[in-house]
Amino acid sequence: MFDYGMLKELWWGLVVLLLSGFFIMDGFDMGIGFLLPWIGKSDIERRVLLNSVGPHWEGNQVWFITAGGALFAAWPIVYATAFSGFYVAMLLVLWALFFRPVGFDYRSKIENPKWRLFWDTGLFIGGTVPALVFGVALGNLFLGVPFRLDNLMRSFYEGSFWELLNPFGLAAGILSLCMISLHGGAYLMMRTQSVLHQRASKAVRYLSVCTGVLYAAIGLWVVRIPGYRILSGPGPQDMPNPLAKTVVREQGAWLNNFHAHPNLWGIVITVLAGSCLAFLGGWFKNGRLAFTGSTLTGVGVILTAAVSLFPFILPSSLDPGSSLTAWDATSSRLTLLVMFWATVILTPIIIIYTSWAYWVLRGPITVESVQREEHTLY
Repeated sequence: MFDYGMLKELWWGLVVLLLSGFFIMDGFDMGIGFLLPWIGKSDIERRVLLNSVGPHWEGNQVWFITAGGALFAAWPIVYATAFSGFYVAMLLVLWALFFRPVGFDYRSKIENPKWRLFWDTGLFIGGTVPALVFGVALGNLFLGVPFRLDNLMRSFYEGSFWELLNPFGLAAGILSLCMISLHGGAYLMMRTQSVLHQRASKAVRYLSVCTGVLYAAIGLWVVRIPGYRILSGPGPQDMPNPLAKTVVREQGAWLNNFHAHPNLWGIVITVLAGSCLAFLGGWFKNGRLAFTGSTLTGVGVILTAAVSLFPFILPSSLDPGSSLTAWDATSSRLTLLVMFWATVILTPIIIIYTSWAYWVLRGPITVESVQREEHTLY
């Protein structure tokens, strides 16, 4: 039904879809973690913020796990190379994420200001560090990752964690943090009232401007970065062999797909329009408008990166010919086909259940409701 080349393209799209789902569903509770000390000025206000995502944050982790599993299933050599190369960064994300389940569950167990401040700090770290590191990692893909493959297809990473913290990578990390925090602020606008709603609206206005400006600045920066282009090698229908291709680096090559398909510039317009919608939502205190804008912005940023990099998944700065692409770093056709149907069947079920949960638990969270349920809520 699906030939090998089509499955490779479909899996590129599915991974992008899962990453977009991760942003939409898990991005806002990470963003709320970052905004926690800035919008919640008192203990009860911070409890309101936490309980706005209280029923959902654990279920949202499904998207994170699914995206990681899809990466392993579709591109096992990418998974192995990236996780070995970004080992310290991934551990940093993992350690930061440890604060989230423990922080949510234990924060309000003891009525002690120092105890609660400690877990509030942990939740802040758990929301900020992953958002920042994800952006830094994505930014470094445009620069190339310092690894090479030998004749036995073993990958050798020759960089360090500190090399990831270059100016472009940090700029991408800040963009990631801003757009995730924007999403969190927009969500808070829909779930809070009174002074918390006003603070969230103000945060959304600032963050939408920062996101739009950073996105435009990084876009201009990418033009000056040497990109990657495949000169020759196996086609989409051929069996994977990462070393059987010739790759060159050219300035501005990351825009080749946009030049070849001008309609893709609509993605860029979508991101900037989404930032404007989010700003207007914050200005007019309209949470739904702001959330729509933040969603368009985040998904648009992910699509921009996906279109720019395609078909490269993990470019190599040491040996461009060792770069891993959607054509030569994939699993077998049978694996892609089985996982494709599993994704097609299970993803709608997850979306339907999640939508039902949000519908049932809709409505604003107030200080009064948290005080009434003092011993049952976070």
